[in-house]
Amino acid sequence: MINHTRIRLRGLGAASHILIVGLSLAIAFELRFEFAIPSKELPLLWGGLLLVIPAKTLVFYLGGFHRSMRTYAEIPDLFRLLSSNILGSSLFAMAVWPWMGKDFPRSVYLIDFLVSLVALAVVWFWAASARTAPRRHAGKRKRILIYGAGWAGATLLHETRANQSIDYEVVGLLDDDPAKRDAEIMGVRVLGSGAEAASIVDRLNRSQHKVDEIVIAIPTASGRQRRQALENCQAAGIRCKIIPGMAELLEQEVLVPQIRDVSPADLLGRAPVQLDEGHIAAHIAGRCVLVTGAAGSIGSELCRQLARLRPACLVALDQAESDLFRIENELRNTYPDLNLAAALGDIRNPHRLADVFNQHRIDSVFHAAAYKHVPLMESHILEAVENNILGTWNLINAVQQRRIPRFLMISSDKAVNPTSVMGATKRACELIVAAAAPQSRGETTCVSVRFGNVLGSNGSVVPIFQAQIAAGGPVRVTHPEIQRYFMMTSEAVSLVLQASSMGSGSEIFVLDMGEPIRIVDLAVNMIRLAGRVPYEDIDIQFTGLRPGEKLFEEINGADERMLPTYHDKIHIFQQARPDPVVIAAWVERLRILLAQRRESAVMEHLRDLVPEYCPSEEVSPARKSTFIPQALSTPATVS
Repeated sequence: MINHTRIRLRGLGAASHILIVGLSLAIAFELRFEFAIPSKELPLLWGGLLLVIPAKTLVFYLGGFHRSMRTYAEIPDLFRLLSSNILGSSLFAMAVWPWMGKDFPRSVYLIDFLVSLVALAVVWFWAASARTAPRRHAGKRKRILIYGAGWAGATLLHETRANQSIDYEVVGLLDDDPAKRDAEIMGVRVLGSGAEAASIVDRLNRSQHKVDEIVIAIPTASGRQRRQALENCQAAGIRCKIIPGMAELLEQEVLVPQIRDVSPADLLGRAPVQLDEGHIAAHIAGRCVLVTGAAGSIGSELCRQLARLRPACLVALDQAESDLFRIENELRNTYPDLNLAAALGDIRNPHRLADVFNQHRIDSVFHAAAYKHVPLMESHILEAVENNILGTWNLINAVQQRRIPRFLMISSDKAVNPTSVMGATKRACELIVAAAAPQSRGETTCVSVRFGNVLGSNGSVVPIFQAQIAAGGPVRVTHPEIQRYFMMTSEAVSLVLQASSMGSGSEIFVLDMGEPIRIVDLAVNMIRLAGRVPYEDIDIQFTGLRPGEKLFEEINGADERMLPTYHDKIHIFQQARPDPVVIAAWVERLRILLAQRRESAVMEHLRDLVPEYCPSEEVSPARKSTFIPQALSTPATVS
């Protein structure tokens, strides 16, 4: 469809250029002859007009001025205007010289160049400033303060002025840099720092300049800075919104449509992950990939990101029928060309795994299936051990028997010096995976990836807090000092995919999880995000640590040495490789104890393999395991 408005605007711009070019030459002649042009010079003027208009108009057109004159005007545009005028005047002079030679006044070239440059600059910047000048609107506009007087705040201010459909009116700026205080951007003053937001809002409200919202425009801010900004806005008692981080900003050209409410994810303030996508795609594109636990938080995000890499086939395996149905529909709608196979099954069933592997020529396995909820697993010990450990063992056997090239297991920081059943099972799984390191070319490369809590995943603290806040409180936190590492699901999965292209076998990769966050601070900020006052509108209660919980999570064990990789957010833990024969014997004994439903014996047997496991509540063993842990590990070189 033809955009008639755009055509009219561009036509108007071209006409204005022609008029300015012609008038500039006429003024140059007037100035040269002191506003009394001799009659014999008039043919030179008319001839010059016939040459200067097409010469300079062509240069301006090729320079794209017909597209940008009415939109933006900044200092770089002035340099572009200067270079275009130099080129246009040079082209004009080269056209005049063969025709009129020395008869054409040489001073006119310089005067015409200067008049044309000044006239175009004045008109151009006047047009742009007219678009960004404050305008009166019939409808009511939201009056906002912009928190951040950097490039993002200035761009946001410019957009609110330039676009008549935007319902924001900027009444002031806030910035924590003392050097910017009282500075002005497009006539809008920096009124003070974020810490002064409450007093500034109160002063503006009393002076009939009511403030409706504060928009945080600091896309490069850290999580701590964003939390402080949110606290400052909360102190002002008005609604707070945010411009997202750099990763999201790069996906769109304008800022205003990206203004949104602050989310818990914004409080992390994690920098965008830089990936070697070509290296990752080389291991995924055109190959068949299996994801276990495909309907869970991590598994479903794995499926989404893998689907973008164009695998030959994506096999999504999960035992949860409804959730598997949901992710299958989502993937088919989003990626209609994807060869997707939704496989309903349980990793504890080796026969079902054999069916899946026999049906598809699988090249890579991403193992995300696990029971993960710490307190629940403390009261379901046998189920946690059977699902997490035997399920992983079944998968390892299946991939090794078929010489599938790559196997990656999702682990947890709770595997380090575990105090919970869930953490102990994950540590046991890491040892099982490490023991399956390849001995020769063509065998399976098995690695583990360890990271912390995923913000907003199923059953995690964020949706629980959201539900408690929606119900009017109280928000329940186990301990005032409890801390956890948090990552975004998409970030964690992106780094998992990167790690999957690095391993050579037996490694444990750990993702850079940043700084730990106190859970009570997260609760306070989530209450503020809801527009409520912590401890007043919504109370926070401390309930005590639950079974299996630690105050602080750890990143690595005492016998693990951290080594760097070529990616600054991924590290390798080097450890002795467990003896596969000893691991196999331990698993067979475990299978017997599980079949006998001997919970205490299973716990003791688990501690034989994971001696650092120290349960928060000791279980009295009914029978001590006869497994002998000597020669648990043999030396190995980890690359």
